[in-house]
Amino acid sequence: MRAGGRVVVVGVGNEYRRDDGVGWAVVARLAERVTRSACRADVVLRTCDGDPARLITLWDAADFAVVVDAAHAHPGHPGRVHRLELDARQLPRGGGSTSSHGLGLGEAVELARVLDRLPGRLVVYAVEGADHSLGSGMSGPVAAAVEPVTRRIAQEIAFACRPVPDPVDRALHGGRRDGCTRCGPSRR
Repeated sequence: MRAGGRVVVVGVGNEYRRDDGVGWAVVARLAERVTRSACRADVVLRTCDGDPARLITLWDAADFAVVVDAAHAHPGHPGRVHRLELDARQLPRGGGSTSSHGLGLGEAVELARVLDRLPGRLVVYAVEGADHSLGSGMSGPVAAAVEPVTRRIAQEIAFACRPVPDPVDRALHGGRRDGCTRCGPSRR
């Protein structure tokens, strides 16, 4: 059995622009959980201002990447969470929700696709914000979304880090859970 691979979580935003700091807050909360996790060596937690080149560099060579960002939506519902799983064929296009930064996450994903630098799997959590003015502290609905988003991402990290059967091992043992006649009982 082998571990699931490198996991990167990127909190996008600016902690001094109120609700725009939600990505950073989630990464800070995850840092507390991941240090107690069995797969902490495979998990990288980072924050970023949303620059597409920085995002691509942070998730480069990741098997699984999660990006957490504040979003503007019209009409908006502050604190509402959107989970999007993206791949090379399903890229964000114009719509009701956008990043709170000048260039959106969609531009970073499109650039990474063109450069062949998308992670193996990319999940985006976009939290609708209400207040992106200068200052610290998030609005009540956005602050209330931090713990549930953190919990969901921690579950996804645990799932991504679970041991997965090695295809060679499975072929040698015929897929049997109790081992094979050549090797005896499995050592799981």
